[in-house]
Parts: sequence; C-alpha cells; structure tokens
Amino acid sequence: MAEEIPELQAALRELDLELEEGDITQKGYQKRRTLLLSQFLDASPALEVNAGGPSATTPDHAQNTAPPTILSIRPPTAESADANQPFDIGNRISQGNQSLGSDEWTAGDEQMHLHDPRGSVYDNHGMLQPMDRMPSSASYDSLFLPKTNTVSPLPQEDSRTATLLSQNYAFNPGAHHEYMDETPTAEYNTSLGAATRQSTMLESQQGYFSDFAGQQNEDYRDSYGGGFHRYSQSDTFSPTANIPPPFIPASDFPHGAALGHLLPLEPRDIAFPVNDPHDQNIAMSNFDNIPAVLRHRARTHPKQPAYWVLDQKGKEIASITWEKLHSRAEKVAQVIRDKSNLYRGDRVALIYRDAEIIEFAVALMGCFIAGVVSVPINSLEDYQSLNLVLTSTQAHLALTTENNLKNFQRDITAQKLNWPRGVEWWKTNEFGSYHPKKKDDIPPLVVPDLAYIEFSRAPTGDLRGVVMSHRTIMHQMACLGAIVAAVPGGSGTRKSQVPVRTGHGETIISYLDPRQGIGMILGVLLTVYGGHTTVWLEDRAVETPGLYAHLVTKYRATLMAADYPGLKMAAYNYQKDPMATRHYKKNSEPNFASVKLCLIDCLTVDPEFHEILADRWLRPMRNPRAREIVAPMLCLPEHGGMVISVRDWLGGEERMGCTLTHEMGPAKRVDDKKDEIKSEKPEGNSGFGSSLLGGGSPAPAPKEHSNNELGEALLDKEALKMNEVVVLAMGEDARKYAGSISKTVRVGSFGYPIPDATLAVVDPETNLLCNPNVVGEIWIDSPSLSGGFWALPKHTETIFHARPYKFEDGNPTPVLVEPEFLRTGLLGCVIEGKIFVLGLYEDRLRQKVEWVEHGQEIVEHRYFFVQHLVVSILKNVPKVHDCTAFDVFVNDEHLPIVVLESYAASTAPTTSGGPPRQLDSALLESLAERCMEVLYQEHHVRVYCVLITAPSTLPRVTKNGRQEIGNMLCRRDFDAGTLPCVHVKFGVERAVMNLPVGVDPVGGIWSHTASLARQEMLAFQDKQYSGVDYRDVVMDDRTSTPLNNFATIVDLFQWRVSRQAEELAYCSIDGRGKEGKGITWKKFDLKVSAVATYLKNKVKVRPGDHVALMYTHSEEYVFAVHACLCLGVVVVPIAPIDQNRLSEDAPAFLHVLSDFKVRAIIVNNEVDHVLRQKVVAQHIKQSAQVLRIAVPVIYNTTKPPKQSHGCRDLGYVVKDTWLHANHPALIWTYWTPDQRRISVQIGHDTIMGMCKVQKETCQMSSMRPVLGSVRSTLSLGFLHTCLMGIYVGAPTYLVSPVDFAQNPMSLFVTLSRYKIKDTYATGQMLDYAMSTMAGKGFQLQELKNLMISAEGRPRVDMYQKVRLHFASAGLDRTAINIVYSHVLNPMIVTRSYMCIEPIELWLDLRALRRGLIVPVDPDIDPTALLVQDSGMVPVNTQIAIVNPETCTLSHVGEYGEIWVQSDACAKAFYGSRQEFDMERFNGRVVDGDPSVPYVRTGDLGFLHTVTRPIGPGGQPVEMQVLFVLGGIGETFEVNGLNHFPMDIEVSVEKCHRNIVNGGCAVFQAGGLIVVVVEVTRKAYLASLVPVIVDAILSEHQVVADIVAFVSHGDFPRSRLGEKQRGKVLASWVTRKLRTLAQFSIRDSDGGMAQFADMSRNRSSRSSKPGSIMDNSLRRSTLVPESDFTVASRSPAPVPENAAEAHPGSYLGRRDSSNPLSVSDGATPSLSGAGSQQRRSSFMTSGMPAGPLGPPVIGVTPDLDFNFDDYTEIADLTQPESPHYSAGYPTRGDSLSMRAGQTLRGAVDSVGGSQDTGSRPSTGEEIIKDWPREALMYQSALGADNAYAEQTRAPSGSR
Repeated sequence: MAEEIPELQAALRELDLELEEGDITQKGYQKRRTLLLSQFLDASPALEVNAGGPSATTPDHAQNTAPPTILSIRPPTAESADANQPFDIGNRISQGNQSLGSDEWTAGDEQMHLHDPRGSVYDNHGMLQPMDRMPSSASYDSLFLPKTNTVSPLPQEDSRTATLLSQNYAFNPGAHHEYMDETPTAEYNTSLGAATRQSTMLESQQGYFSDFAGQQNEDYRDSYGGGFHRYSQSDTFSPTANIPPPFIPASDFPHGAALGHLLPLEPRDIAFPVNDPHDQNIAMSNFDNIPAVLRHRARTHPKQPAYWVLDQKGKEIASITWEKLHSRAEKVAQVIRDKSNLYRGDRVALIYRDAEIIEFAVALMGCFIAGVVSVPINSLEDYQSLNLVLTSTQAHLALTTENNLKNFQRDITAQKLNWPRGVEWWKTNEFGSYHPKKKDDIPPLVVPDLAYIEFSRAPTGDLRGVVMSHRTIMHQMACLGAIVAAVPGGSGTRKSQVPVRTGHGETIISYLDPRQGIGMILGVLLTVYGGHTTVWLEDRAVETPGLYAHLVTKYRATLMAADYPGLKMAAYNYQKDPMATRHYKKNSEPNFASVKLCLIDCLTVDPEFHEILADRWLRPMRNPRAREIVAPMLCLPEHGGMVISVRDWLGGEERMGCTLTHEMGPAKRVDDKKDEIKSEKPEGNSGFGSSLLGGGSPAPAPKEHSNNELGEALLDKEALKMNEVVVLAMGEDARKYAGSISKTVRVGSFGYPIPDATLAVVDPETNLLCNPNVVGEIWIDSPSLSGGFWALPKHTETIFHARPYKFEDGNPTPVLVEPEFLRTGLLGCVIEGKIFVLGLYEDRLRQKVEWVEHGQEIVEHRYFFVQHLVVSILKNVPKVHDCTAFDVFVNDEHLPIVVLESYAASTAPTTSGGPPRQLDSALLESLAERCMEVLYQEHHVRVYCVLITAPSTLPRVTKNGRQEIGNMLCRRDFDAGTLPCVHVKFGVERAVMNLPVGVDPVGGIWSHTASLARQEMLAFQDKQYSGVDYRDVVMDDRTSTPLNNFATIVDLFQWRVSRQAEELAYCSIDGRGKEGKGITWKKFDLKVSAVATYLKNKVKVRPGDHVALMYTHSEEYVFAVHACLCLGVVVVPIAPIDQNRLSEDAPAFLHVLSDFKVRAIIVNNEVDHVLRQKVVAQHIKQSAQVLRIAVPVIYNTTKPPKQSHGCRDLGYVVKDTWLHANHPALIWTYWTPDQRRISVQIGHDTIMGMCKVQKETCQMSSMRPVLGSVRSTLSLGFLHTCLMGIYVGAPTYLVSPVDFAQNPMSLFVTLSRYKIKDTYATGQMLDYAMSTMAGKGFQLQELKNLMISAEGRPRVDMYQKVRLHFASAGLDRTAINIVYSHVLNPMIVTRSYMCIEPIELWLDLRALRRGLIVPVDPDIDPTALLVQDSGMVPVNTQIAIVNPETCTLSHVGEYGEIWVQSDACAKAFYGSRQEFDMERFNGRVVDGDPSVPYVRTGDLGFLHTVTRPIGPGGQPVEMQVLFVLGGIGETFEVNGLNHFPMDIEVSVEKCHRNIVNGGCAVFQAGGLIVVVVEVTRKAYLASLVPVIVDAILSEHQVVADIVAFVSHGDFPRSRLGEKQRGKVLASWVTRKLRTLAQFSIRDSDGGMAQFADMSRNRSSRSSKPGSIMDNSLRRSTLVPESDFTVASRSPAPVPENAAEAHPGSYLGRRDSSNPLSVSDGATPSLSGAGSQQRRSSFMTSGMPAGPLGPPVIGVTPDLDFNFDDYTEIADLTQPESPHYSAGYPTRGDSLSMRAGQTLRGAVDSVGGSQDTGSRPSTGEEIIKDWPREALMYQSALGADNAYAEQTRAPSGSR
C-alpha cells in the first residue's frame, strides 16, 4: 500500500521513529497514524474509501459498476447472470461467503501487495476480479484499512478516563474502573484469549466477514439465547446440513420430463437510471452510502421538512428540516469521534422509543457519519433481551434520550436489577447542532462496510442480529427508489417504463415502527435516500375513526406505509359509520388523490380485504386508481426487514426465464361453471377483480391481464394438502368463483420479485428445487439482502448461504445449483412469475395418513396452513377470541395442536372486586369438541389436542406496535408445559396412528402364539439356565468340623459354647462408637437359657406355640430368638411399632396377633415403654375392640431370673418332631410399601441352608467379625444379626438403626475399626448416610463385600454414588455389590467377589415390550433403557429363565420368569393351603429335568454372558450374570405388548420440573391406564397433561387414559419413602385420593362412568363428567368388541363371575402385593386391567369384584378414627384366608377352571357375599364403610397374601 504513496510511507516511517525514540506515547502514535492514513487515503483516487459526495468516476462507469466488497466477491455464474452484464445485477454480494476465521491467516499476509483496500481489483470494464490472497482480519486496523508492518500499540488500559464524565449528556451508571478490566461472560468469550469488552473485536475476535465485523470464529454458538431450530429435525437428513439428499436408485430415477425443476427466476434489472427525485441530473449511484446522501440533502434543499411526528390524536409534536437533521447528526458523530475513544466498526446501541423517530434518525445518521456500527434496540421493557444485545455486540456506548434514561433507571430500580456493565449512556437530545468553523469544514467520510445490526426474534423466539452494510442499504434504496419512481402519477395506467419526474420527493405517511424492519427502511433510510418527507404517527391514531384519512388528506401523502390490522380498522370503521370519516373535520373532505401507493407490510395476501379496501375506502376517498395503489409488500422481518416483492411497474418480467401464463389442466378448469353464472362485463381494468360497488362479470374469453396487476388464484384445497398447486381460476375468475366452488382457497400474489433478485422455490426438507406446481420454501438471492447473522457463523452459512440441488437427466446424483440463497422461511409458489405466499414454514402443519392400496400400505403426509385453520375456527366456533395451531413431533409423527383463547376460560370477576368466575367445564369441553369437528369436516385435520386459555394470555410477538400470537412461542411453552391453559381435550383416537400391536393383541406376550413367534426367531439360541456350584460339605475353618453335620442352628450354637466358651460372641456399639460390655459364648448361653426358662415357666409356652418378638436392635432380641428356637416355639419377629404411623402399624400388628394365634408378645424395656404410652395403648385397645381381637399378654425379657446352667444342661435341645416340614422354626413377615403382609415359614433345614450359602459365597470365616445393623427381623438382616456369627464362629457386633439414624458415621467407624469384611445395607440407608455425612474419617480398605439388597431391578445410580462418596475412605470399587434378595430367598444372586464393576446394558424398549432382549447403542437410540446386572448365582443355587405360561426354558434373547432352586429357598408360605401356593414352590421345567422342583419368584429377568480379563495373568473369564427387570405383577399389557410401569413413571417424572421426583404412579384399572402425578404447583395443570401424555407416547408408544394430579405431600409413601402404588390405586378407585384435577384423555365410552362419578367428589375435574372410558381399546381393530369375555387360551371354560381370572394361567391371578393390577389383598382389582375387555362387577362394599381384599387405608397420612362411633361392626377378619391370588399352574391349561373357582371363593370370603356381580354401592355406603375398610386394610385377608409382591402375574394387566 505504502509503496504506491511515497508521502504516506515517509510520514509513517517518521512516526515510527518518533515512537521508538520515546518522543510520543503509544496513544499519541495511534491517533497520529490514524489521522495520516485517513488524510492520504481520502485524497487518493486509487484508494477511495466511501468518499462523501459524488464519486470521481464518470457517469457511465458509475452506472455500470457496483461498489466493490471489501473481502470477497462471488464470481458470476451462468445460471445467475449474463457474462456481459455487471456482476452485481441479479446477484447478492456473497457477503461472508468465505467466513474466514482469523486463525486461517498468518502474519505474513500483512506484507502482501494490495491494489485495493477492499480486497479486489477492477478490470478495464469495471468488473471485480477476486484476488489470490486477501489480508486477514488482523491486517486491518480500526479504520478497516490494511496495516503496515509496524506493530500497532494497544490502547491504554484506562482509555475511557477522558470521556464525557463531566458533561451533562453523558451518564455512566458506575465508576469506569469497575468496567475496564471486565472480561466477557463465558458465552461470549472467544477462542483467541483474554479480550475484554473494551476490545474493538478487530484484532482478536473478528473472523472477518465482508459484511460484518462479528465474532465469526465462535463456531460453537447456535444462538445468543438458545432455542430450537426452525427446520424439522425429524427427517432423514436435515435441510440445514448443506449436504445433498440421498442418492436415488436407478430403478426409481425419473426420466424425461419428470425432471421438471422450476429453475431459479433470473433478475429483471432496472431499465432506467435511478436519479435524485429532486434533480434529474444527479444519479443516485454516485453516492456510496447514506451519510453522503444526507450531506447532499442538507446542501441542496436544507429547509424542506424531513419529518413530521404526530401523536395518537394526530397533533404535531415534533418536526425537523434536512439542514437541522444533518447538523444534529454531524454533532453526534463529532462527539463520538472526539469523546468516546471508540474505533471504527465498534458497536453503539441506540435506545429510543418509536415516537422518538427524529432523535433515532439523528443518532443513526450520526453513527453512520462517525463510522461506528449502530445497534437499534427496541425491547426497552425486556431487560434480559437488552442486556443480551449489549453483551453479544460488545457495545460500550448507548445513545438515548433524557426521558428514556429516567424511565429506564426507574424500571431498573423497581425491579432491583443491575445496570448493564461496561456501558456508558449518552443523551443525544442534549448534544445540540454541529457548527463548523468554516462553512465547508466538514470531516471526510470514512465509514466501515458495516452500517447497523438489526436484532429481531425468529418465530421460534430466538433473538438474532442481522448485519446490514452500507452497500446493501444502497442496493435496497436503489430498488425501492426505482419502484417508487416508476409508479404512474395520474389516473390510468401508463405504458412507459421511464418514470415521470415530479421534481420533489414523496410524502410518506407511516405508523410502522421506525426503529426496525420495513418501518426503518421506509421511514428513515428511504426518506434520506430520496429526500422524501415522512409523516409518522402513533399506531393508535388509526383506531380513531376518520383521523387516519384526515391526516392522509392534510399532508397530501403520496406513499402510505401500513399493515393489515391498521387498514382493516380504518376501512371497517368507515363501513360502520362513513360520516365519522367524511365529517371528521369541518369544511374538509378526505381526499386521497395524491396517494400513489398504499404499501402493506404483510407475509400473506388477503385478496378479499383488498376489494373492501379499494372499493369501499380508497375509492370513496377519491383516489382514481384505488385498485392499482394497493401494494402488499413481502418483507423479511427476521432477516433485516427488506422488501423482496411488491407490486411495481418496472417491467422486464420476460427476462425472469419462467412462463408468464399459467395453463390450467382441463380436469381442473372452471369453464363449465361460466355458463351457470351470468353477469355483466366489467367496465375496465380493475387491477384485481371487479368493483363491489358496480358489480362485474367474467369475460367470455381469456383476456389480456396487465402485468402489474395483483395476481389472484383459486387453488384446490385438497391438492394443497399434498403440497401441490392446482389452479382452478386466475385473476377475475378467481374472485368470481371463490364463493361458488367448494374446497378451494383464494390466494393473492405480491407481484414479481424485486428487480435485482434471483428467486427459487425449494423443498425445505431436501433442498431440492421444486417442480413448477409444488409448494416449497422461497429462497432468494439479491445484493439488497444482508450477508448474515451477527456472530452466528453456522446459522449464517445455513440460512444466508444455502445451496439448492437439482437432478439432471440420466444422473441419479443431485447437482448443486450455483447461486447461494437466503432461506426466507416462507412457503409458497410462483405462478406466472409472481410470488404467492401461503405462510411461514412454522405455520404449516403436517400429518401422516396411511391406507392400503393393492395390498401395500401407503404412507403420505398432508399439509395444512395455520391461517386457513384459524379462519375456519373463528368462523364456526363461538366464544373464541383468538387461536393458533402448531404441530409437535411425538412418537415419530407430527400431531396437530390447537390453542384457543376464549372468554369462557376467563375467571375474571364479573363485577369489580367480586369473586372469581367459576369455569364452565361443560362449555369448555363443547368448544374443544366443536373445534375438532370443524377442522375435521372442513380440512380433514385430525386434531391431537385442543387447549383453551383465557383471552390475551398466549405468548405474543410485537409487530408494528401490535401484539400477535406467536405460534412457535406457543409451541415452545407447550413443550415446556407453561401455557396458561385451563382446559385440555385430546383426540387421540383419530390423530395417533402408529401405536404398535403385539403378535397376539389379546393373549399378550406370554400367549402360545407370541411365545411361538419368539421361539422361531430365536430357534438357534441356547436355553437360559445357570450353572450350579454344589457344596455338600461345609467345613468349620477352626476345627475342620463339617458344619453340615449339625441339623439345627441350636445344635451348632451349643457346640460353639462348648468349644469357644470364653471368646467374644456379641458386643453392642452405641451411637458414639463406644463398645458395650462384651458377651462371651458362655455368658450368651446363660442369657439364652434364662430367657427360655422365663418363657417356659412364666409365659407357659409349649413347643409349637407362636410368640411375637418385638424388640429394638439389641442383644436381648438375639437372646429371645435363640430361647424360642431351643424351646421349639415358633418365632415371629416384628419391628417395633412406629408412634407416628399408628394408623398403619396398629391394625397390621393386631392382624398378625390374630392370624398367627400368637400366644404371647415378648419385648424389651424400650418397646415396653412405647407400648405403655397412653396414645399407643389406647389406639391398640380401641382397634382391638373394633376388630374383635384379643391382645395377648406382653412380657418383658430384659431382666429374666438369672441362670447358672446353660441350655444343654437344662435340656433345651431340639426334638426330632420339630424338624418336620409342618413345624416352622420362625416366620418372616414381609411388608410391602403398601403395608401388605407376606408371611414365609422358615424351617431349621432352611436356616442352615441360608447360612451355608452365605458362608460359602461370601467366603466368611471366624477370623473376621460379623456386623448386624438394620432390618434384623428378616432376610439378610436377620441372618447377620442372629445366625451368621454362630454359624462361622465369629463375634457379632450390633449397631442399632436408631443410633445409625442419629449418627450414620458410627456404622462406618465400626466397619473400619473391627475390619468387617462382609456386611449388608439397603439403598435407603446408604442414601441417608451419603446425604448427612462425608465419606471420610474412616478407612474401608478391609471391607471387601458391601452387599446392597435389591428386591427387584437394581437402581442404576446406586453403585456410582456409593463409589464416589466413599472413594476417599478407600472403599474398593469391586466391594460395592448388589444382592438380588427375595421374600423366598435372601440371596438368589449376588455380585459379591465377582471382582468387576457392574455390567450395564442399554436395551431397546420396543423389543423389550415384545419379550425380547436387544442391546442397543444409547447414542443411536435415546429412549434405550439402562439396566445393571444383579450378579451371579451363589453356591448350591441354580437359576432358570422360564416362560411363565408354557413353563419351558426361555431362549437367549428373550426374558422370562426367574425360577430358582437352592438350599436357601423357603419351602412354603405360612398357613397357606392354596394349590396356587403349592404350585409356586413346585415349578417344573417342561423341557428340563422334571424331577427338580423350582421356586417361582414372580420376577422377570434374563441371563447374560460376559467375558472379563480377571483370570490369572489377565486371562478372560466367562461369567453368567442375571438381570432383573421387575415383577410380573408390576407389568401391564396394552395391545399385546408388555410394559413396566416403573419405566413409564421415570419418563413422566423427568418430563417437567413441577413434577416431584418419585411422585408418579402408573397403573391399569378397568382397562384404563391411569397416571397419578404429584406436583409442586397447582396452577394451570391442564398444560402439564399434554407434556405427560406426549412423554409416555414418545418413549413407550402408549396412550394414557387418565391423568390425575395430587398436591405435594398427598402422594402416599411408606416410612422409607417408597411409592405406595397399591394405596394410590385403591384410593383413586374409591375416590378417596385428594386429587387437584383429573383429566381424561380419551372420549367417553360409558362403561367407566361410575369411576368418573366417584372421582368427582374430591377432584376438580377438567373434563366432562363420565368421560372416562370403560376400556382403553389399545388393541388392533382385529379384536372384536365384547361385553365381558376374553378369548380363552385353554379348553377349560371361563366362569363369568370369575372376574380377573385369566383363563389358563396363573398370570390371571395377581399377587396381593401387585400395586398395578390390584388383584391383591389391600387394593381393589378392577376388571380388565389390560388391553382385554372385561366387565367390571362390584361387591356390596363398593369395591370391584375380583380377587381382592379390603381397600387401602385412606389418603391422608395422619388419618385417624374415633372407634367409639362404630359399635356394631361385623367380624371382618378371616384368620389366614386362602391365598386367592398366589397360585401358579404348571402349564397353560392346567388350572383355568380352578382359577376362577378359587378366585370366586376368595371374593366371597372377603366381601361377605356370594354374589360377585352385585350392584355397585352408592357413595354414601362407601363413606359409611370407610372406617371398617381402614381397619381391614391390614387384615389377614388383605394383608397376608402369600403370593407376595414378587408374583405379580400379568393377567390383571392383560
């Protein structure tokens, strides 16, 4: 650069020398260098940089060349421009095409030879030649000029200290030093280091784009504030990925004319030069930018008004001339230059209100002159958006007015917000005017390429800035200037294309927002460009009848800038009262004769309104060209607001390259209609149809249409649904036949594209050019359009530089079409070269349709436009204020959602201060129903969901001061569940298509048909059964004595006493970690004998008596257990009563006493104290009286009489008769979370078997002590507390659960201190410990096996949480082990000593519900289910995975029921004589060894083989691990597919933040899937329902039938925080669940009306009464409807009154503990708890008939009763009733008849009635029975279902 200007080079050398010698500072050096460059470059014709005033180039050159870009020019292509015409015509400068980041350039680029500072060289013909290399962004200094080699010094740190702090127009909210060192937030930080917000973004942050100086190297950012992308992400490839569509196979490739792409429309060009409207001798192309034009205006017509500003009453409040406007703008520029220390290209925010248009124009022009980039900000009230714009643009200076600043300061103070940091605020209204010392002493213009950044919100809600360059502005202005100049001035239509010059500018009257979009383009930029006068009025002025017309007349406006809402208000006001307009002002009639164009800002044309506007408003206002002046403008509000199409008289349409006449197919013609409709010939050319005042007629033959008239077309609505354009009539015919032909849509065109634009219609999903008669997205390319988004390079590339594709003959590969386009997001078509827009991409709904044709299923989509739906709704549905529609992508299909605003949904008081209005649910339901019917009948839209809100509550977007519903904002809030809806209605029956159906929709996955299908699929796979490690002999590690020689633990205990008398046997540890007094084996023996003697002599117990042991965790408990065992007394351990849950514990305790015929209750001091408390004693006493239960005597064994002889000496030894199978040693009583009881009897042989499995599997020895802690009444807790120390001969330490709760550290300190090797824990206990204590202060290296018991599927988060929490304590990662613990076997499998971390599998949910196991990659399938293994089988244990229906082994690749054979398995349920129970313990595998009996767990799972390198030397070892999926009874079936409710509940709980974690229960009742949800907020629950339904539908392909909400705290939970699903179900069915609201998803089918009625008592239902279906028929249409029967799968007949008995399988008889299918003792069983249809028969107690017990206790946790009120209550208890739901048949057809009979018998015994089909009880009866039901909840019938929680067979769910 310097070589060409020797003077500049010399001056720069001298300056560098001064800096090196220290003569000047760095700051001074920078200023002087900038001054030198600007002086020399301004004066150099070879390096002209946007010089002000006319250019030095010749007129010819000026008209034939466009201003060059700075950095990159796209070469012209054959498709986009003629080689002989100037390049910029027809092609938008590819601003930012390179998108070069600064990291792509090296410092060496600074030394390159530059011919032109803009980075391009002119050839002799004015064409721009791209250079081989361009300077990097770092090669430009703050003036956007190339640098020399001299290193530019950085500005000083505190560079703003000398700004306008002392001036009254500068406002800085804080001391400057607070902001100087501030670094940007992480979101805006760049990849290039620590640039602060003070940076100019030139050196460090700007990957320089030709059109904007943005942070283009921030490739990682998708948006400033987040939000979803506008284009569909559900298709096979994304439209924004810029990759070609998939190849078309040769067989599918179309030939010949099939490849009829509509090629891009070429530019028309402007046929005449655009000159200054005030002086025809001045070509506007001489000006490079708007500030140059402004200076020209101030010179040539200084006194002409530039602006008139009117208020809402039409009064003038401000005005300004061109001279004053320019002077004030120069002053702003001078202050910015002199006082701000900003660099050229730095951003400056403009914060003005719309009425401050003059101040805004002054500030905008001032920024242009100063060379800074203005950022208009319109959302003054939205502080978050304001701050976001300031931060993302790194604006340090904000220009505003005094008034604005005061208001802003007031708002910030009121909302307690902080001022945006690092921003200085200047009040431009106090700047005054610029007065140069000499008249011509005006600084030269040196402006950057970028002019301003316009921020606007996309329909999706994203805030994005669009950059506009000065060059782009000048192209825009040239197009608009030509269009305005070519408008005919007088009446009639002029044929000439050379405009008549008027000698003065236009008068523009506008109420559009002048700070953005088209309002700013017309009101500010075009005003300056053309020297026009703008009259701006507030938008509310249009609402006053007659005022708008009066103002148009008064100011003799020639251009009206308006929008549809304002014009409709004015026109309709005139229709309503013409005199109000005509007589608005006396002696002044409205006269629109001066109006040349009425420009209407819109996205879609309303041709019906155009007729009213022209004929009933403009023409009566005396405009002779009323039809011609109506000019809708198609603008791009998201992309800078530029007009891309408007009616014009420029001509040249023949150069676009498309047909200008549309040939309509003969089948679609309306010629046959013409003869039927007789009318007169029109008087003349109408522009768009005939006058409504004078009538009109169709021409008998096609006539010549003027090319500049607004085109209209009548389109076939049905074809539009398929994205096809079928034109039935054009022009005047379209208007005439619009009302007479049904199923049509009348659309209007905008006109041709602007003259310099290339336009294409592209498929938005595939990026392929559309065929001529297909609806597609409009893509446009023009130099008048912006180059991209600010600081969003990815979006810029995909939106502003999109490349379409096309197919060529014989080539199956799509070919790129050369021009780069801007994606407008508008859907439409081109007819006769004119643009027809149907709506935004977001305004189009799509819906899948399927049908079968010639035996093949055909799937297509139908498309609907929101505007058409809205019109239909507003016309046909009453009481609707406004509405919108959108679609959501759920379950792989698009489902339409309609949201209505209705006055019926408002709860506003009818009178001021009155009570809120109650909602009329029936009215709301009928409105929603009517809406669905209207859309289905008129458009065939199958609406998925209708939501109703109060008026003006939906999210809105502001357009020209008016609020419009933003349908994408509604969709965003819909997805988030935050729409303020009060009512919701679903139409799932019509809308939801792809619900999966199983192989056997009736029989389910366990039926013979479905099982056979899986077997065929997996025929070559192995069967699933485990190996077995038999250990017949177990040796004592001290004495090598075979422990299997001992028949009972009593014998072994007495042997230990004789061998280890003085060694420690038991020791208690208190809450502080201190040891109690240790007990030796000898003393232990004496203590046991003392208790035994006390029981024998005092209590008088005999062998076989039952004694309840209720102890705290203590040594006394152990003594009592062994005392009972050596006396032959049956031990019944019971946990102490919880005083806080007496309503649960007291009835449970009493039923145990009654059912087990307990002889005595033995306790220690602590429990004795609790039982003697008045509250507890009275509660038990009253309950016992009501239940007619005699409470046995309570004995305290804490201090029995001392004994000096041991048990053996006193003869307390086991007799042989006690070893029989019918003589249990102890009874373990399990309680499910619902407080249902399962009793298992354990014999002496089973005790020894359990101990053997524990010892051998866990490698326990006498060298390591044993620890007993929680749950010492059963399972692993009982074994470790009472037995394992004796079995292995090791001391046992006891830590009380009470002490653990107070100090969890005590347990871990004990583990560490005594080097415990094996211990057990529960998930809840570890959760509590991790939440209350740190995992340090102890060492756990010696703990090798921490067994965490899991009764079902393990929690996948438990291992990782424990590992991380206790990592600092040295807990080995392989020491954390899950144990699959079951009521019938405390250790079925375990991970102990596997030495590997848990094995994780991600399973395909779709395969899982069919019974298949298919591992998948979670990255590919986001809905995959994560499961962890439960471990391998312990010793002496074998597992088989068996089909529960056919009793055959399952193959690898499917799951089945887990059957186990082990020494540690219990032999029977206590007291059960049911054959079902017998079968449970006698499972025989049909295709296995029939002599081996298995215990059936009732849990589903599968075996999986893995190989791990854990052998010697890293040898691979193969291991077979078990994965537990959950109980059969926890599943339900829909359409023959199996679902696990826990997975659905997880989906629901994570779908919304207002849903409590763990606060969802899903169950099936009466064929309905019911979802009960606990929520933290009660407002607008209706908006949560679709979120929940969609989450279930998307992830599980199931439609919920009912969604009920309960308040936080009302969701039933156990004392351990577990969900009480059975309680939830029972209380919901008996309408005792306190629901906030309940919503039915499916329409009423009548059968379940009784449930709806029951639910209404306490729920504010939002659906109409009785709208709950009898049956959710989610099976295929192949399943016939029936009243009650199910298809029998066995020859045995099905008894009608055996409700819930599933024929031919134990699966029909649900376990009592099943909370889902309710065939259990505590909860009612509803008919047809699956996809099969059954009849719901009720018992006299108001409960549904079936194998059920009494209902659950009430909803309220602290529910209590006054038992004295109920004296005459029948004896409801049945001691140990038959286990009605606990049986398993061995084969599918073996017990079908007996199933029904047994179940019926059970029902009879429960309900006290022989008639299971008796009528439902009334609500009063149920309420009267409630106290009795509450007590029955714990009764033996309801509570002691031996089939347990584990055997929840799937029949109730089928």
